[in-house]
Amino acid sequence: MKLTEAQLKQFDEEGWIFLPECFSLEEIAVLRGEAETIYNQQRPEVWREKSGAPRTAFAAHTYNEAFGILGRHPRLVEPLEQLFGEKVYMHQFKVNAKAKFTGDVWQWHQDYGTWARDDGMPEPRAMNISVFLDEVFPFNGPLMLIPKSHKHGVLEAGHDTSTTSYPLWTLDNDAVERLVNQGGLVAPTGKPGGVLMFHGNLVHGSSGNITPFPRKIVYLTLNAVSNHIRKPTREEWIAHQDFTPIECCPDDALLQYARAQATAAE
Repeated sequence: MKLTEAQLKQFDEEGWIFLPECFSLEEIAVLRGEAETIYNQQRPEVWREKSGAPRTAFAAHTYNEAFGILGRHPRLVEPLEQLFGEKVYMHQFKVNAKAKFTGDVWQWHQDYGTWARDDGMPEPRAMNISVFLDEVFPFNGPLMLIPKSHKHGVLEAGHDTSTTSYPLWTLDNDAVERLVNQGGLVAPTGKPGGVLMFHGNLVHGSSGNITPFPRKIVYLTLNAVSNHIRKPTREEWIAHQDFTPIECCPDDALLQYARAQATAAE
């Protein structure tokens, strides 16, 4: 799958694009079921909120077949190869759960700030491409983005280890307010199967979820192979150290997996 000239222009100017209905409901349904299975497992890759609700499941593509297919899917990999002009590898893979009633915040931050500080990534030639597993509403903790904030480079940040169960390099309120005054604020919403792409330096965050509507999103962090990390400090299942270029699976691989699972369950 290739991005259009209009999409490339928006990405360059705004730092993000949203692709609705990129995956079918049949494809998404099997991923949603697999996510719940993973969240119920007691394994080190599954991090939980202070309440005990699931927060994120790292590296699911390495121990779950459906997410393994998603991690090689051409609808996600090819646009990044187009942007970077080279092959990519998986720097990070996570299935974030904004649980109903108890899903906690993600503070304002830049992803590349973490990748540079904690992993030794040379340049912001990696980015997140995310897949909505549940419907993302304006009220169940959607990801909020500050358009054009990616043009400011890596911003000063503090290491927040107390607000949530997950340590994060976060921006202070004055910086966020200044950036919002310059670029505005958007919160992409949409049906399951939508795909959101945003620049590694784009400032973003999300509020808590006090609604009865869960919000699960898969994040693939794809990095240009030449930009592989140099000084990793985190667990390998958080910041992968296998820089092998991703070879895409067939476009219908996830659909075929979903149908095989449905047949097996009959």
